[in-house]
Amino acid sequence: MKPAPFAYKKVRSPEEAVALLTSQADARLLAGGQSLIATLNMRLSAPSLLIDINGISGLDGIAVKDGTVTIGALTRHAQAERSDIIAKHAPLIARAMPHIAHPAIRNRGTIGGSIAFADPAAELPACLLALGGEVEAHGPKGARRIKAGDFFTDLYETALGASEVLTAIRVLAATAETRTGFAELARRHGDYAIVGLAATARGKGKGLADVRLAFFGIGNTPLRARKAEAALESGDVEAAVAALDLEPHDDIQATGAEKKHLAGVLLRRVAKQLMEARA
Repeated sequence: MKPAPFAYKKVRSPEEAVALLTSQADARLLAGGQSLIATLNMRLSAPSLLIDINGISGLDGIAVKDGTVTIGALTRHAQAERSDIIAKHAPLIARAMPHIAHPAIRNRGTIGGSIAFADPAAELPACLLALGGEVEAHGPKGARRIKAGDFFTDLYETALGASEVLTAIRVLAATAETRTGFAELARRHGDYAIVGLAATARGKGKGLADVRLAFFGIGNTPLRARKAEAALESGDVEAAVAALDLEPHDDIQATGAEKKHLAGVLLRRVAKQLMEARA
């Protein structure tokens, strides 16, 4: 299929994009386009205007400053995958990058696009949640920051306002005590995950503290398993599996019961990663 007719405008600043979004309610932003173009061609989206933000300078960098890693919204997945800064200071994201789709998609897809699209089976939203990160957005009232726990609100829905542009994400830089783990199960490498898990923790003596388990592919948004987090901090992996407070829904890939079983499988694998990193 071909997309419905639309107008096209390339902008040079966030302010210009915000002005167009404000004046045209059904406009859509175009960054990497790896999800948007598919929905246009299937006519699941039919905006009257596409606003191309690729001409905005300064939105494609990766930097670490004052203990915080900032990733510009237009940073391509492939840039993050190759980044020494990401590898050293945001190792959870480095673990996740090879699982995202395929090289051709990672060459064009953007970090900001993945976060803003908020696919519940995508890796990066779960990583942002596990890292306790935040999103920077630019809107009619200027810039604001939104915590990851408040950002993902429902299926493909976020706290971004209709006239806001996501400009960056920020996460705390890893320290010597930081522990990370990542695993997912998919029918083929590069497919969306049936179930996935992104995790962070802080090494504390022979144990773990501040465990954050962010599951994806099991609900309308990435979800933390807080009871399992507390159990894992006690050092009992099987207790953490038994405490998984998840109610996955059925979908075309698996039943909710199968997903909950697989969540336990991944929790055991990721717990091992966290423990081995601690040793």
